[in-house]
Amino acid sequence: MAVPPAYGDLGKSAKDIFNKGYGFGLVKLDVKTKSASGVEFKTSGSSNVDTSKVTGTLETKYKWAEYGLTFTEKWTTENTLGTEICVEDQITKGLKLTFDTTFSPNTGKKSGKVKTAYKREYLNAGVDVDLDFAGPTIHGAAVAGYEGWLAGYQMTFDTAKSKMTQSNFAVGYKTGDFQLHTNVNDGSEFGGSIYQKVNNKLETAVNLAWTAGSNGTRFGIGAKYQLDSSASISAKVNNASLVGIGYTQTLRPGMKLLLSALVDGKNINAGGHKLGLGLELEA
Repeated sequence: MAVPPAYGDLGKSAKDIFNKGYGFGLVKLDVKTKSASGVEFKTSGSSNVDTSKVTGTLETKYKWAEYGLTFTEKWTTENTLGTEICVEDQITKGLKLTFDTTFSPNTGKKSGKVKTAYKREYLNAGVDVDLDFAGPTIHGAAVAGYEGWLAGYQMTFDTAKSKMTQSNFAVGYKTGDFQLHTNVNDGSEFGGSIYQKVNNKLETAVNLAWTAGSNGTRFGIGAKYQLDSSASISAKVNNASLVGIGYTQTLRPGMKLLLSALVDGKNINAGGHKLGLGLELEA
């Protein structure tokens, strides 16, 4: 078996069916470019239709492949500056070290994080440490895989309080066109998803969630259909009768248009439905 996914990527195919291609209540623009020297620029801006709040980010990335180094600088409209330095496959094959810092000039707030990730056949593990003067917070996760079966564990330990604040388990099964994922978060949140690639054009997914002490089970059904080589349509519905529809069209190489709508099936005549518009440019 190949390297198993990271814990956060378990059940990713089903998540993508429910999340990608939608942008309810937003007008969004994403632009990706790359200079002749290899520096990558990524600019993203969005406007919330309901609140009229505009947010944006600017990110630059440079890869020094000879030494396995990646430098990333990021700025947001919240006036937060971020710097990330990543070293991969240098100390040993499969090991990735990341040093991540953020700084807010307005408030003077600083934060730092050290991330380690190691992946090889049958195993994908990582430990992140949030640096805090009161006491670092340790995040750990590991996923083991064998013949399609996957098992993972994720935890968070607050050293300042000497307390485990998160403890999650997950089990799944993955093949080329089918994925099953189940998880238990903190012993009280239960979830699961099923993904199936029916054929080259149609993908479907189902997710379920239940909280201990609650009688209600949350569930949703989603699908994505590839109309042709340049267009696809997505649809999803959940037990709250919220219906989402998305349409993605590649206008030309490097230019993609996304349209989406969210309809409240219980209050069709009451209004409150949301529309979304997105444009992605890449050069």
